[in-house]
This record gives sequence, C-alpha cells and structure tokens, in this order.
Amino acid sequence: MSKAGVVHHKPSTKSVLLRGAFIIMALYIALYVVYVVQQPRALGAGAITSLINNTVPLALASAGQAIVVLSRGFDLSLAGVVSITNVVMAVYPLEGPGGALASLAICLAIGGVVGAVNGWLVAYLRIQAIAATLATMIVCQGIALLILDAPGGAVAEWVSYELTDRIFNFIPVSGLILGSIVCLWVLARKTDFGIALYAIGADEHAARLSGIPVLKVRFFAFVLAGMIYGLAGYMLSAQTATGSPTAGEPLLMLSFAAVALGGTSLSGGKGGLFASVMGAATLMLLQKVLFSSGVSSFYTGIFQGAVLIFAVMFSALLTRLGERKNK
Repeated sequence: MSKAGVVHHKPSTKSVLLRGAFIIMALYIALYVVYVVQQPRALGAGAITSLINNTVPLALASAGQAIVVLSRGFDLSLAGVVSITNVVMAVYPLEGPGGALASLAICLAIGGVVGAVNGWLVAYLRIQAIAATLATMIVCQGIALLILDAPGGAVAEWVSYELTDRIFNFIPVSGLILGSIVCLWVLARKTDFGIALYAIGADEHAARLSGIPVLKVRFFAFVLAGMIYGLAGYMLSAQTATGSPTAGEPLLMLSFAAVALGGTSLSGGKGGLFASVMGAATLMLLQKVLFSSGVSSFYTGIFQGAVLIFAVMFSALLTRLGERKNK
C-alpha cells in the first residue's frame, strides 16, 4: 500500500485536544485530587501500583475496541476472548518466566484467531460487525464454559506475582506493558496501516477510490484488536489469580464507555488509543473515588454513565465552538 495513494484523514491537533486527550486528562486529574484528599495513602507506591493493576485490563480492552471503532466498526467478541484466555490461564498454568511467555503467546494466538474470524466475516463476507462479533462472542463464551464451568482454577504464581509487582520497587510492571502498547500505537498510526485505518473510518468510499485496500485494512484491524483483547485477558488473569468463564463480560460495556469518554468518534475516523486508555483509567478511578466516599457499588454504574454523558456533551460543545470560530 503506497502512501501516495492514501488520503490523510487525521484529526487536527486542536481537534484531538478538544475532543479527547485534553478533556479526559483534566477529568482524571480532578478525580485523582479528590481521591488523594479522601485517601492520603493514594500517593504511595503500593496504592499507585494497585490502581494501575486494576486499570490495565480495561485499558487494554478499550485500546483494542478503539482500533475497531476507528475503522467504523464494533466488536462484541471482546468479552469472549477475555473469558477464554482467563480460563486457559487458570486451568493450564505454566510456571516460571518461560511459562509466562508461552501463556502470553497462547493468549495472543487465541485473540488473533478470533479476530481473524471476525475480520473475515465482516470484511469479506460483508456481515454486519455487531451480528458477526455477537456470534463469535457467544461461541467463545461457550468454549470458556467447556473449559471451566464455574469460577475457580489458579493462575501460575510467577504470572500473578511478577506481573502485578514493581520494577526497582517503583515502576509497576503492568504500567510498563500498557505504556508499551500505547507507544507502539503512536508509531503504528504513522504507518500506511494507521493512516488507512483513519481514512476508511472517515470515508470508506473516498478511501477505496484512493487505492486503499479497505477489506484488508478492516480485516487486520479486527486481528490486531483480538490480540490486544488476548493481552487484556492475560493481564486480568495476573490480577485476579483465578479464572471465571464470564470474566470478560464486565469489560465489554465499559470498553465502549471508555472509548466514547476518550473522545473517539463511534462513527469512526477520529480519536485514538491514548484517549481511550485514559477513558478506561478515569472509569476505574471513579470506582475508587465512589468506594472511598462510602457510595454503594449499586450506584457505580449510574455515576459512570453520568460522567460519560457529561464528558461527551462537553466535548461536542467545545468542538462546535471550535468549528464556528474557524468559520
């Protein structure tokens, strides 16, 4: 795929600041200040590590979801991939660093295979993304139940201890993994694939006329997303140290919320992984703040939905003001 034939549909720096990273980072900082006031120990290394460990599975799931959304699609198979990888980690633990790498390869392979099936159904068979990924999600959840019919099992101790620990007693390992994914995306979005992904999300017809292999790009968007879901399941297993055939279900709706909260357009073509990761981090921090405030967990979803609505409305308002000013 030649860069010469690619139409650049990247959002401007100003648009990104208004609709995504700037707003969500400001919201996160405000919430964190409230959290520190409630829990002064929140500034300690242990508390920060715990917060990052809790955030990483949803952040990775949201990053994968954002890739599909950028191509103007939806992926419900996230829940199934995370569930399968979680139960595989719990039922077939592989000890030691070598075992951890082997388990990681298995999780990435599971996610990649599911993503390839999704991409084939959506890109080449032209089945609607919601219908196709709903079907693969149901199949994956059924397989997860066959492997482990009830919560249980035990993740390898090396994985559960080392991947939730800190390097030099300061840097959370899970944070390094998440940061690496974000950095890789920053590089990837400047490649032909990254530019094409934004192009087909913004205007598929124009992208096709520009010579972009739309079907191939959409196919690999699902494959890449599936592999990131596999990594999310891997990190969730390290955090929980046990397995559940429904482990991925809580992440599904929250991943869409995180993507929207980060300013990524659900109609495709605008946004990015960093803002979606920050959206996930904000939702998890909000849970911490509510818990510290003594608010019942039954109300957590209500508050998360309210914050999402406010952030999306505020982002849309600023964008409209910016458009009027440009005119």
